[in-house]
Amino acid sequence: MPSADTPPAGMIRGRAWLFGDDINTDLLAPGAYAVAPLAERVRHTLEAVNPRFADEVRRGDVLIAGTNFGCGSSREHAPEALKALGVGCVVAESLARIFLRNAVAIGLPVLVCPGVTAAFAQGDPVQVDLATGRVTNERTRTVLQASPLPEMMRELLAAGGVLPMLRRLAESQGAGRGWIDDLGA
Repeated sequence: MPSADTPPAGMIRGRAWLFGDDINTDLLAPGAYAVAPLAERVRHTLEAVNPRFADEVRRGDVLIAGTNFGCGSSREHAPEALKALGVGCVVAESLARIFLRNAVAIGLPVLVCPGVTAAFAQGDPVQVDLATGRVTNERTRTVLQASPLPEMMRELLAAGGVLPMLRRLAESQGAGRGWIDDLGA
């Protein structure tokens, strides 16, 4: 049973971490660490933009960004690092399509929400409702409307991403895990 501090399923609560426009995948996951183990890679997440981020972000915190977030290469390490650090959700003015696809594939919630950067200050308490798309600044009581996630996408996120969902599907059909195990994590 969730504690009083645990938000219900589909709700994310945390502190706002603000970032500007055009935060690319090399800023999110520097290429110099691309072949390093995940524990090493995450220590360098966004270090060129905010050197304190990787050390101070807490589970459930919300990354709020400007336009074109996640642009650049198709580096899946970018959303993977955010998820590994415990980021609960990314809410941006706009997202690069490849980042959106990679984030959903690994189970990291992302929302597009016009006006979000103007509505938050660094550290503001934020609540995100993935089902309705409501993004609330709990300090100012400002409520913004993001594009809500379709039910299927919320199910995919709840499963932890594409591979965990495929594993569950295969097991539920009695097919065993087969080729899914060969893909790794």
